[in-house]
Amino acid sequence: MATGRTHRPATRSRGIPEATVARLPLYLRALTALSERSVPTVSSEELAAAAGVNSAKLRKDFSYLGSYGTRGVGYDVEYLVYQISRELGLTQDWPVVIVGIGNLGAALANYGGFASRGFRVAALIDADPAMAGKPVAGMPVQHTDDLETIISDNGVSIGVIATPAGAAQQVCDRLVAAGVTSILNFAPTVLTVPDGVDVRKVDLSIELQILAFHEQRKAGEESAADADAAAGPAVTKNQHRKGPDGDVPAVMPA
Repeated sequence: MATGRTHRPATRSRGIPEATVARLPLYLRALTALSERSVPTVSSEELAAAAGVNSAKLRKDFSYLGSYGTRGVGYDVEYLVYQISRELGLTQDWPVVIVGIGNLGAALANYGGFASRGFRVAALIDADPAMAGKPVAGMPVQHTDDLETIISDNGVSIGVIATPAGAAQQVCDRLVAAGVTSILNFAPTVLTVPDGVDVRKVDLSIELQILAFHEQRKAGEESAADADAAAGPAVTKNQHRKGPDGDVPAVMPA
């Protein structure tokens, strides 16, 4: 069976833009749902809506794959699933190690979606001696002292870091030195890596802060609208007074 150490996705060599690569998993998720419902074909408009993009962007993205739908018929769902899976490197085995088996690391270890998408959790690693040998998701946790041997023995090229922030960079350095070239970072810190190593950062607190920003803005807009309605025509008349650069709204957005 092929491993992640010796096979790399073809996206960069084929010149597919990074923005397109970032959308391919969205298309694959939508296509997989269609496949599970035994839907044979899908139009670009339907697939774009399911993936949350516009259809023109979808057609442009698929042109990089050499995939063009048939007019009046659409795209073959199963063929697209295969095409995108192959392009993302999901038609082969990718052994992954998870370092840091606290609450988050254990939750990741128990996530059933890895195996169905071509990722095999090869090892769970933690620095706490009390965790060594403890089964999590049916696998015994191994100590960080054995990290390099684990990476080598399993041909691992993808590492997941779920440690506290203070330990993340040291773990990252050891993973890279052992041959890991792609890292998914859940630790709330920015990692420094050499050229040739890819890092994807997942920070749930940042995502929540962005949502809080939008909620605050929506609340401000609703309050302004309520104030305008209560004040009546007099305020409405003055709301767009002239300034040196044109209309100046009475209530500036947050």
